[in-house]
Amino acid sequence: MKKGSLSIIDYYSLESPFATEFRRLLQRLKRHDAGHELKVVMITSANLSEGKSTICALMSITAAKKGIKTLLVDTDLRRPTVHKLFNVDREPGLTGVLENGLIGKNVVRKSPLEHLDLITAGRPTAEAAEVFDAPAIGRLLTEMKFYYDLIIVDCAPIIPVSDPMLLAPEVDGVLMVVRAGQTSRDVATRAVDIMRSNKTEILGVVLNNANNTLPYYYDYKYYGYNYAPSRAEQRANKHAEKKRANKNESPQSSGSGSSAKKSSEGPKLKGNSISN
Repeated sequence: MKKGSLSIIDYYSLESPFATEFRRLLQRLKRHDAGHELKVVMITSANLSEGKSTICALMSITAAKKGIKTLLVDTDLRRPTVHKLFNVDREPGLTGVLENGLIGKNVVRKSPLEHLDLITAGRPTAEAAEVFDAPAIGRLLTEMKFYYDLIIVDCAPIIPVSDPMLLAPEVDGVLMVVRAGQTSRDVATRAVDIMRSNKTEILGVVLNNANNTLPYYYDYKYYGYNYAPSRAEQRANKHAEKKRANKNESPQSSGSGSSAKKSSEGPKLKGNSISN
């Protein structure tokens, strides 16, 4: 990981609403897996800017924190994002396997989480359509199945390019991200029709940005489950920390060995409501 910058892992909290929704999503996938193997899940969207890469990253982090050995693969060669989200180098990566014949395990990079590894997109290329080789990616994924319990594939959007349709036969199932308030019903339906014409199994839909679009009763705060501290609680915590610090600095407490610790917790990501 590059020094001096934060990654999406630094903003992740197990107590956040979106983490709860991803645990539910993983449980649903586990139930769906009862009939057949479901190790490789491709996540895509109908169009650009629907949040699929962020969904991939958060789902991977959630799985890893549950102890599931997880691999996140960035196959979106035109607009790769995984290396930016995790603040790692883009190369070597998938294009090294496709263009230069690199061995799959040699492009896998560790993340700060014990159970999460990454394969980034690799070297930028102007001929993404030519470089993108679905059967070769499929062979890579088959190889990686031996080492991982779950492989999440971040793929390009369905309507602008053919990559998802080409790669779909190489995965066990597809999740489609839909951005609430942005993706029209017609566009989402068109994307589903394209994938189903290829006999692709669509496992479900992940609804992104629901908090800013759906009625109030979809918000965790409505049920009293807002995990972020209120302003009053924040003031009380600051006052208590200041009081402990002053006490530790006083002559009476010198030599006690105790010290006041300031919170190093970073800002929280806003939760996304998810359904399938």
